[in-house]
Amino acid sequence: MSPHIFLVAGEESGDRLGAALIAALRRATEGAVRFSGIGGAHMAEQGVVSPFPLGDLAIMGFAAIPASLPKILRRIRETADAVVAARPDVLVMIDSPEFTHRVARRVRARAPGIPIVDYVCPSVWAWRPGRARAMRAYVDHVMALLPFEPNVMQRLGGPPCTYVGHPLTERAAELRPKTPEEAERRLADPPLLLVLPGSRSGEIRRMAGVFGEAVAQLTQQAGPLEVVVPAVPRLAGAVGAAVAAWPVPARIVTDAAEKDAAFRTARAALTKSGTSTLELAVAGIPMAAAYKVPVLEEVVGRVLITATSAILANLVLGENVVPEFLQRDCTAARLASAMLPLLADTPERRRQTAAFRRLDGIMEIGRAAPSDRAATIVLASVRRN
Repeated sequence: MSPHIFLVAGEESGDRLGAALIAALRRATEGAVRFSGIGGAHMAEQGVVSPFPLGDLAIMGFAAIPASLPKILRRIRETADAVVAARPDVLVMIDSPEFTHRVARRVRARAPGIPIVDYVCPSVWAWRPGRARAMRAYVDHVMALLPFEPNVMQRLGGPPCTYVGHPLTERAAELRPKTPEEAERRLADPPLLLVLPGSRSGEIRRMAGVFGEAVAQLTQQAGPLEVVVPAVPRLAGAVGAAVAAWPVPARIVTDAAEKDAAFRTARAALTKSGTSTLELAVAGIPMAAAYKVPVLEEVVGRVLITATSAILANLVLGENVVPEFLQRDCTAARLASAMLPLLADTPERRRQTAAFRRLDGIMEIGRAAPSDRAATIVLASVRRN
């Protein structure tokens, strides 16, 4: 009988991972596999229709939790009930641990025979390391996107963990110069500067103003720049309104092909911290990174966060090559000062580009696709009746 796999994704990024995994599982089994689950538009395109909208699970920031809690708790119960009723051969939880892990604990208590695989290692290396050991009670295997995570999980006493790879590894060729002309544009004047204030409305509100002033100061020091601001389509209006107030003109790109072309020709970047730093590093673009959060989140973060850097690229590389400016250090003057040497052939620029070249080996870029590796682990985890 074809294995039945139940996938639970809690946000859009997990929905994309889930869709790629479904496609990989179909390839690996030649279509002899069944799916159920919770997801969004990408998983729906693969035939998995969620009983409720993925947006019901979207929570950003501590302040938003109380108002959303009743709905979230209801969705946790509904999802666990659906898994137990379906009795799948394996449950795959995809990211969003505040939601998916609560589902997993309920499923393990009521149907302990269902194997549970966690796709995307929780950031136990950054905060609440005790979660790793606690996961052993309800997770059978963890599939990690970052290469250092299996060692961290082992050190912290977590479940078995395997590095399958980050989706970015499949896009490296699209982010790097493909032609001599694109390579030459990276070094031509005026320099093309990428500015990435964020992909969430709160990030744009907090980061766009200081980024715009930093670019203005950088222009005064370095001369004219071609400024490009990638934006997700649903926030193009908010980004456009924020950029319209900048002292320097900027071009907003929402089309994926245009964004990739900008990455292939950019000299440097100013970005908020997060996955974008790893995307820029894979592309080989030197950068400065910054972030601001509300005061309450800052206070909680100072108590809980243990990571040596807030910059994902630094954590993967194992050294702090990308300068980071957090909270009160995130000022236009400091950002402009950090960006200036990245526009020329300087030790600061060379240090970053040399470090970024190591990512092919560290992240195993060019080897098996992450979704195919993940599919192999999921199929090996299928319950044997």
